[in-house]
Amino acid sequence: MTGQENRLTGTITFNTEGTAEMPDIDHGQIHRWVCEVAASYGRRVGDINYVFVDDERILEVNRQFLGHDYYTDIITFDYSQGRVVSGDLYISLDTVRSNAEQLDAAYEQELHRVIIHGVLHLCGINDKGPGEREVMEAAEDKALALLQLTMDN
Repeated sequence: MTGQENRLTGTITFNTEGTAEMPDIDHGQIHRWVCEVAASYGRRVGDINYVFVDDERILEVNRQFLGHDYYTDIITFDYSQGRVVSGDLYISLDTVRSNAEQLDAAYEQELHRVIIHGVLHLCGINDKGPGEREVMEAAEDKALALLQLTMDN
């Protein structure tokens, strides 16, 4: 495979900052899933960098770059160009864990939801305006069902 052909598949990296530990996820499976979800929206994956952090780091990023003074599960920095999705996705594992507990959901399921939530933002789906949250939740559910299919096969 040439370098150019490899670039067509996109580069997805997984990193940690601060005290966060790398979650136990199958990086190859996540890469394939993210590419498949992006393709379902007519997009191609460029460079996506997942950064797993703790609550204190996500709060710091939220304050510094967005001027928000609250914790959140994910912050998506969108560097997409045209149909190629790229970005830095900061995910607070602390908030993912507490959200899973509040929703009585499995931690792994909630982590997958947040992982794909950022990609859906990169694909152009928003969740702040009227009716947008429902569209985002439906897109998350559809993507999670796709992941489950790939895990079962």
